[in-house]
Amino acid sequence: MSIEQIIVLAIVQGLTEFLPVSSSGHLLLIPALTDWPDQGIVTDVMVHVGSLFAVIAYFWRDVINLLIGTKDIALRKKTDNARMAGYIALATIPALALGAGLKLSGLYEHIRGVEIVAWNAVIFGVLLYVADVVGKRTKVMEDMTLSPALVIGCAQALALIPGTSRSGITMTAARFLGFERAEAARFSFLLGIPAIAAAGAFTAIEVIQLGDGIPPDALWAALLTFFAALFAITVLMALVKRMGFLIFMIYRLALAAVLFAVIYGWIPGITLA
Repeated sequence: MSIEQIIVLAIVQGLTEFLPVSSSGHLLLIPALTDWPDQGIVTDVMVHVGSLFAVIAYFWRDVINLLIGTKDIALRKKTDNARMAGYIALATIPALALGAGLKLSGLYEHIRGVEIVAWNAVIFGVLLYVADVVGKRTKVMEDMTLSPALVIGCAQALALIPGTSRSGITMTAARFLGFERAEAARFSFLLGIPAIAAAGAFTAIEVIQLGDGIPPDALWAALLTFFAALFAITVLMALVKRMGFLIFMIYRLALAAVLFAVIYGWIPGITLA
């Protein structure tokens, strides 16, 4: 890969993985706007690893508490950390189950259409805004119980449909359930750790089976993705404390407009692969 492709891929992946704007929609536009070759499965794994470490770095205190909670569960201790670790684990199951089902059945390839991405950018962008302006907004993570954790986990499973946005749909669910913006984002990011790790692990297994190594380009992409993702998380956490999600809905609608323009040939000279 060229240095330009590495930089663009890392920035797009890092920023859109955690901002509620749909990473799949942006990644679809890259080949449409450039003549770059596909970056390959190894690079895909590495940029997700970069994103994963960014979450761990930003929420390191929460991550340590979750690890302590996991140990407490193993020791059958009933602690707040064990309770939260259990909720995160259980809420991850729907996404893992649906992801495995889609992949094993071959249905996943049939829901990757560009038009699906564009419509989901609109639908879930509007839902994000509606969830942000209605209902109570007083709950914090300490108020989390099993039922809302599972609801948010099921919402995360919907993010397997391109254009939905994992962070967007989980924050939408949390806001509908009455959680404060910052707390909704915090739970969303922590819930994403096992999901992103599992996706990376599955892809890593495929890489090992293919017998491919890790090229230097992929390592550079992972490093740059780490910094881009860390920046995205920092920006989002700062924004949600000061303003609502309206800006993200507007951005998603604009992204959908561009995708529809490309789909229906309204922009001469640009086509999607």
